[in-house]
Amino acid sequence: MPNWLKNAVFYEIYPQTFYDSNGDGIGDIQGIESKLDYVKSLGCNAIWLNPIYDSPFMDAGYDVRNYYKVAERYGTNDDLKHLFETAHEKGIRILLDLVPGHTSDQNEWFLNSKKAEKNQYSNRYIWTDSVWEAPPQYKFICGVTDRDGNYLVNFFSSQPALNYGFNNISHPAWQLPPTHPDCQATVEALKDIMRFWLDMGCDGFRVDMADSLVKNEDGEKPETCKIWRNVREMLDREYPEAAIISEWCNPKVAIGAGFHSDFYLDHDNNGYRLLFREKDRQTGECQAIFGKNGKGDITRFLEEYTDDLKATKGKGYISFITCNHDTPRMTKMFTPLEAKIAYSFVFLMPGVPFLYYGDEIGMRFIDGLNSKEGGYSRTGTRTPMQWDDSKNHGFSDADEELLYLPVDHSADAPTVASQESDPASILNTIRKVIAIRKENEDLQSDGDFEVVYAKKNTYPFIFKRGQFLIAVNPSDKEQTAPFDFECEPVFTIGKICAAKKELTMLPQSLGLLKIK
Repeated sequence: MPNWLKNAVFYEIYPQTFYDSNGDGIGDIQGIESKLDYVKSLGCNAIWLNPIYDSPFMDAGYDVRNYYKVAERYGTNDDLKHLFETAHEKGIRILLDLVPGHTSDQNEWFLNSKKAEKNQYSNRYIWTDSVWEAPPQYKFICGVTDRDGNYLVNFFSSQPALNYGFNNISHPAWQLPPTHPDCQATVEALKDIMRFWLDMGCDGFRVDMADSLVKNEDGEKPETCKIWRNVREMLDREYPEAAIISEWCNPKVAIGAGFHSDFYLDHDNNGYRLLFREKDRQTGECQAIFGKNGKGDITRFLEEYTDDLKATKGKGYISFITCNHDTPRMTKMFTPLEAKIAYSFVFLMPGVPFLYYGDEIGMRFIDGLNSKEGGYSRTGTRTPMQWDDSKNHGFSDADEELLYLPVDHSADAPTVASQESDPASILNTIRKVIAIRKENEDLQSDGDFEVVYAKKNTYPFIFKRGQFLIAVNPSDKEQTAPFDFECEPVFTIGKICAAKKELTMLPQSLGLLKIK
């Protein structure tokens, strides 16, 4: 386990909309480098950088044309190497986004694989043995190549699935077992890609769709897990300080498969959705635990979370996120105050937290945008970072029609500059919480988590982490709870009062208390 993860706080950067250094309307690597001091000022000591590889950008870079080359719109390989070096000088680690499940249909591997003649890449992807063979339980692209067969895709039609084999073989004419040499060659190719960037200076990878490798595999996905354990063995042997974090949202399985941490994502009926995203499917009314109308149930979250935490304790971490590039920003449903309380909670929980760019100022989800590079419903959460009130909110000097996506044109659009001098702003609140976390081991990734007060359909929620108590009342009503501790406040949002063995929390409040 890389020791640096114990006190890591990540900042996710969507490179095309973070900062444009050359005025072409698209963010770039030199722009990111110029903002490293800002990232550090947040208290973040690590960055997750969304894909920067050469790509036709049918899916915003998650369709990789060349795993070994930086896309020209972001800069060069030398630019990225310099970013690593500069970040390291400032005490910041950088994870690249690894896309192991599929490539672009313009990738050289695929251009060879689709040839009629057999070659070393023929089985690098999943093909049926005839153009007339397209079983309906799979997602195939049919009849578009010289090769007599149809190819499986993972997501969009331009994303052919790489071949790691099938756990349960239903069509032996074209499905290979994971032990087949050609499937093993795919694994080795993946490891070579990782070595290339690790040798250049990156500090590890966030792994896209980490559970999607071996096909016809449900449940705990044993064959996919074998692949990742093999990767982990390579890392432990050759790059022991490199981290891998999975997009899996099943921490017991993912960490057992060798990942150092697993994302807690917005999935149907899971704990993360219950905390921050739950709503009535008919009326759209917020029913999230952190919603001010107080209609959430913390016990439903805890049933899932405490089980996962216990199973992974000492083995790996669960990564809470404020948001990511695939998820609507919390501000789509929450007011700035609701979001401030929710974000603070994220940084006071165990595990390795991730802050999505712009959440630290309460950037909004922008409705009504046309899809950009496969963004579709996700496009509104990928708009340019809002630095100040200058042209394009300081993101770019380009004319507006050249921007990758439009900026928030609201008169009250939040910016970094407008919040810098306000001690109560979301920006400075997040800075305070992260600073406190970094100063106290009890609040870091390995710290304990103990429920003190949690009742069904009731607020507040109180939990203990070492010598600290965290009490949260996101609801818009005053709430009380039994409280038998002598404490002093370290950090608060709103007002709380501990007296006569009872804790009183005013509406929409959070308190970090140190036990005397």
